[in-house]
Amino acid sequence: MLTLAADIEVLARFGRALADPIRCRILLALREAPAHPADLADTLEISRTRLSNHLACLRDCGLVVAVPVGRRTRYEFADERLGHALDDLRTAVVAVADDKTCVDADEKDCC
Repeated sequence: MLTLAADIEVLARFGRALADPIRCRILLALREAPAHPADLADTLEISRTRLSNHLACLRDCGLVVAVPVGRRTRYEFADERLGHALDDLRTAVVAVADDKTCVDADEKDCC
């Protein structure tokens, strides 16, 4: 059980990062390979301004880092273990995706 405030805060930051579908898409794209913002915006079909805001959030959460490459900036995971964590989380989500034990899920919009 997590009891350290620091551990709980880190998990909460990770949860905030994953709470937005665009940030999830960015993280999954970066799971495949580091990328430049212009390429990410094109791949994800979102504006560069919108992408920039989400990248700032992911940087603030400590999940991605900006790496200068000449006159451009490339984004990648702050730690390679984040990619493995995303894989594990995706596997767990798929395992429970069809679990309909909460019979009121559709009415309560909770699960």
